Amino acid sequence: MISLKGRDFLTLKDFTPEEITYLIDLAAYFKKLKREHVLHDRLRGRNVALIFEKTSTRTRCSFEVAAHDLGMGTTYLDPKSSQIGKKESIEDTAKVLGRMFDGIEYRGFGQSIVEDLAAHADVPVWNGLTNEYHPTQILADMLTIREYMGSLQGRTLAYMGDARYNMGNSLMIGCAKLGVNFHVISPAKYFPDEDLVHQCREWAGHSGAEIVLTEDVMEGSKGVDAVYTDVWVSMGEPDSIWEERIEDLTSYRVTMDVMKNAAKDAIFMHCLPSFHDLDTEIGREINQKFGLTCMEVTDEVFRAYDKPLFDEAENRMHTIKAVMAATLSDEWKID
Repeated sequence: MISLKGRDFLTLKDFTPEEITYLIDLAAYFKKLKREHVLHDRLRGRNVALIFEKTSTRTRCSFEVAAHDLGMGTTYLDPKSSQIGKKESIEDTAKVLGRMFDGIEYRGFGQSIVEDLAAHADVPVWNGLTNEYHPTQILADMLTIREYMGSLQGRTLAYMGDARYNMGNSLMIGCAKLGVNFHVISPAKYFPDEDLVHQCREWAGHSGAEIVLTEDVMEGSKGVDAVYTDVWVSMGEPDSIWEERIEDLTSYRVTMDVMKNAAKDAIFMHCLPSFHDLDTEIGREINQKFGLTCMEVTDEVFRAYDKPLFDEAENRMHTIKAVMAATLSDEWKID
């Protein structure tokens, strides 16, 4: 039996393929219970702290609803309601929160912050997103692919856009460990870090996966099972980057031609939010400055492939629930 009780969840690099698969299986089990309205609040009396230095819709709601379903209380700390890193060090904050809460989630900037929290808190610490890694999202992505494709082994996921940061890094790690072929499709300067690529190719050698880096959109997307993209500019990056990213990445937008080049039953994936139309403030600003009506994906693709996309968003809740449940208790039995 796999036990993750007491473990931190900071990056998928720390977990074996068997442990990652266990979390995906547990998430699927929780999803079944949720759909059947079966109570699974075995963690009544526990409390978790949710530290958000970056705002969020899916991550915050997923942690809060998942914790509630498990019977736990939550305390939300945004940048204005916490002294973390300002008047109080990460170490001192971790030691204080670790005495008050049973688990701590962090969503923010550098990976070193969540690692410092984990080093000094005597309770599990969960990475809700850092600049470098987004492991809970990858669990949701893998669950979604498995739901639509029936299996993960031997499938191929293509990631289009800037692959240097949390999504590109974490997808490459997850795919390499679980036997999913991973294609990066972007200008060479947006390829992931060479050291991480080397490490992932070692893992892929054991799982049977292949990692491909290419600048050729049609070559990289041909016959793939899933096409994945993300926004071109992440939270915390300066607005001045928009012009450079738009110039570099517009030809790497997910279009219907890309989807038609993929496998017949291919799905489109995005961690959201997406700039596919002009119904957002930022979308309208970009339209006024650069004349674009969409960015990383066309509105046509987004709407034509939206069911897997929103299943993927829902799966954030189920996989986050699995992470919290597995690291706080080892009494879960998957029926």
